[in-house]
Amino acid sequence: MGLYFDDFKAGDIFESPGITVTESSIIDFASRFDPQPFHMDVEAGKKSPYKGLIASGIHTMALTFRLFLMTNTLKDSSLGSPGFDELKWLKPVRPGDTLHMTAEVLEVLPSRSQPDRGIVKFLYSAWNQNGERVLTVTGNQIVRRRP
Repeated sequence: MGLYFDDFKAGDIFESPGITVTESSIIDFASRFDPQPFHMDVEAGKKSPYKGLIASGIHTMALTFRLFLMTNTLKDSSLGSPGFDELKWLKPVRPGDTLHMTAEVLEVLPSRSQPDRGIVKFLYSAWNQNGERVLTVTGNQIVRRRP
């Protein structure tokens, strides 16, 4: 069961299950959305500063948000998002990495003009199987109040 705006408080942390990133998913995503050689070609990746194929940062961001949605935290209450802030890619994501996500509530801001909702500001972090943080981004979610 999902949560509503009034259920959140600063400091709450939500954690997702894991997802393993495959070589084929890296290449497929990159070929459609970020066609740089070190995302699409194993040999080009080996010759790059990354010393191997790596996932597009955009792919990593999309996976991080997908992992958040898999928690069902906003299952019944999401009204979208006005945007993300402070996106940082901290480490490359490689084939075989298993990512999970944590989302920490930073702020809970009731809407002044629309009393049926508010903004929940999250710090999303993606982590690899070694406990290394690979991405951080602040997300602003518009969340419905409990009916």
